[in-house]
Amino acid sequence: MRLFIVSVIIAVTAYVVGGVNGAITASTRFYKRDIRKFGSGNPGLTNFYRVFGKAGVTLVVLIDVAKTVLPVFFGGFLTRGGAGWVYGASLAGVFVILGHCYPVFYHFRGGKGVMAIGAIIWILDWRVGLCAWLIFGTIVAVTRYVSLGAIVGSISVPVSMAVFRAGRGRDVAVMSVGALIVVLRHGANIKRLIAGAENKLSFGKRK
Repeated sequence: MRLFIVSVIIAVTAYVVGGVNGAITASTRFYKRDIRKFGSGNPGLTNFYRVFGKAGVTLVVLIDVAKTVLPVFFGGFLTRGGAGWVYGASLAGVFVILGHCYPVFYHFRGGKGVMAIGAIIWILDWRVGLCAWLIFGTIVAVTRYVSLGAIVGSISVPVSMAVFRAGRGRDVAVMSVGALIVVLRHGANIKRLIAGAENKLSFGKRK
């Protein structure tokens, strides 16, 4: 019963904090424009970069990382003496992703959870983080498809956790849910990738 109550506290806290969107906050507060009304309309880092350029990307990343890191450490702290630190951290991570993707503050219309899961994995185990980011970076560098890198990188998370034994089976299952949420949020991207119509990331100067 105690673990259930603690899990609920972690889940609710992580979901609420995870609902803070860096791209929306940065665009409305500093650019006086809502990112959801420009580009693809997605309030994520990639669309923010395409619309506003590099200037505000750092701020978006800082907000998204902070709103992810704090709940994850909080979750791990609450379960460190019982179910284990990784359980609480991974549970918080999943609900941060859920809050980021389906925020109650923005009518459940959020980002795709890429930065969220990208930050969470470094906290859980640096080896898992390194593998996922290397996969992400390699795929983006070779194909220039950010979405493809995010999808494959996310799928690699629970696999890497199992390989490196970075947590119990329950912890791997929890992060599998987080990875699944990210993949499902890229449903439209997957369709465009199959159709050969997905936008590629430009490494040149923004015009």
